Amino acid sequence: MSDPVARRLAGAMVAIRDDGLPAEVEARACVLLRDYLGVTLGGVPEPSSVAIRLAAERLGDRGDATVMGTSQRHSPALAALANGAAAHALELDDTHQGGSIHLGAPIFSAALAACELHEASGAIVLRAVVAGYEVAARLAVALDPAVHYARGFHPTGTCGAFGAATAAALIAGLDAERLAAALGIVGSQAAGSMEFLTDGTWTKRLHPGWAAHAGLHAAALAGAGYQAPATIFEGRFGTLHAYSEGAEPDALLTAPDLALMRTSIKPHACCRYAQGPIDGVLELRARHALAPDRVARIDIGLVDAAFPIICEPLAAKRRPTSVVDAQFSLPFCAAVALTDGVASAESFTPARFTDPTVQRVMDVVHAERDPELDAYYPAVWPAWVRITTHDGERLETRVMHPKGDPENFPSAGELTAKFETLAGRVLSAAEIARLTETTDAFPALPDARPLLAQTVPGVTTSSPTR
Repeated sequence: MSDPVARRLAGAMVAIRDDGLPAEVEARACVLLRDYLGVTLGGVPEPSSVAIRLAAERLGDRGDATVMGTSQRHSPALAALANGAAAHALELDDTHQGGSIHLGAPIFSAALAACELHEASGAIVLRAVVAGYEVAARLAVALDPAVHYARGFHPTGTCGAFGAATAAALIAGLDAERLAAALGIVGSQAAGSMEFLTDGTWTKRLHPGWAAHAGLHAAALAGAGYQAPATIFEGRFGTLHAYSEGAEPDALLTAPDLALMRTSIKPHACCRYAQGPIDGVLELRARHALAPDRVARIDIGLVDAAFPIICEPLAAKRRPTSVVDAQFSLPFCAAVALTDGVASAESFTPARFTDPTVQRVMDVVHAERDPELDAYYPAVWPAWVRITTHDGERLETRVMHPKGDPENFPSAGELTAKFETLAGRVLSAAEIARLTETTDAFPALPDARPLLAQTVPGVTTSSPTR
């Protein structure tokens, strides 16, 4: 009888920590680290993030761990929760298409909190993050994201908890046996309901934070010798059976590429399923100098999995009543892109989704399922856009790889602009420059903690040297 999946998977992840990373993987991990820091700092002022920090205070939680963008300090687990939730607040955090999962928000949040408990070098933190991305993405792929969603689960919350536990356990120095235990423990904590779609409330933003929080607890319990089921994945009541009807266990043990290298960066502040359509609308708008009053109809072809998330029910999607509603409304995303020429965080505000011009365009947006597009899913999320003008002209484009995909990755300038814009919500230009310098030097840092110190406004520590 072969070893349980968790033990075999844990052995492979310990090897990632202990054997090091290829140069190109380490470089991409640094890119995703900076993107994570930007989206986290950008999310700090959001009301949902403020509420989480207030709740942590009311719980009486105390500690020395960093809550990014603030002067608050909490236990590492509560800091991971606050940071993970802030990272997801603007819907700008990274996405692994194959698993339909946001990886950076839960996994970097857990890893950076863990390095405040266990002194770790920047290189070890990055290796632990690569392993965490691997576990979470492989599990999301194994569950089949469309099936997992259909059962009401959010992969970032469920699978992200396993990735967070992996990263935290590796930074804690656990061996393969104890890492397998951490996976067995976190399997009883993995959660995340898609019911937020019903009323546009904040619980989705909690999911990566709670996953990071669970990961810290699972690693600590495993390190203390807590016992857990080794068959947490394939067992009769394991994750693969409880969370899906079409799971592929082999996907947990083999993958064609490292998940981190197949992870996309978001340019638009909304659900990733809407990013291709936004790209298409922006392309046609620019190419044909389209003004909203010229547009009679917008037809958009999508993969089937997108429909319950950004297209249905149509009447509600055409009249979002909250920021979250707007972030998950295809009609709004297309309309604001056409009207404003951008879909930034500032686009997703009540002033925009109550604007009469935007509302008129929302009313002419129609989504269409396209089986030809489904053939590429979930590895690729293509879309097509067809705009019909009032004078009968039909303008069309197809988006195979939305901006941010590995095949259509942002330029260095675009990455820097995104980071500086978001970090600028809470940090000064000088603070951003110091944080950038430290992020660039991160793989060579003997101690990762100075990076966290430089995410706090008003901290005047100089950038650590290599």
